[in-house]
Amino acid sequence: MLKVMAFLVRKPGLTMDEFVDHYENHHVPLIVSQGHGLLGYKRNYIRDGADGVDVVSEFYFANEASYRSWAAAMYSPETGVAADEANFLDRSKTRSYVVEEHTS
Repeated sequence: MLKVMAFLVRKPGLTMDEFVDHYENHHVPLIVSQGHGLLGYKRNYIRDGADGVDVVSEFYFANEASYRSWAAAMYSPETGVAADEANFLDRSKTRSYVVEEHTS
């Protein structure tokens, strides 16, 4: 399984409540409706705004090929994903990483 962690920052002028509302009620359904190998999608909202990050999102895929297919599909113009992100995210501050999870 492959996991991607995205560290997202809300657009200036949005309250945290507005940000969460848009993300959960508009963006999440948009992402989930696209399919393309996404096995899981969690959002972890930061309570204290550490380093300006508002949410850490986790995406799960069976393998690298599934992730690459999903990423290519998500940002094609016809999905509307990038256009929606412009409504609530400060994309200049977005960071994402492919991670290897270890548990004890």
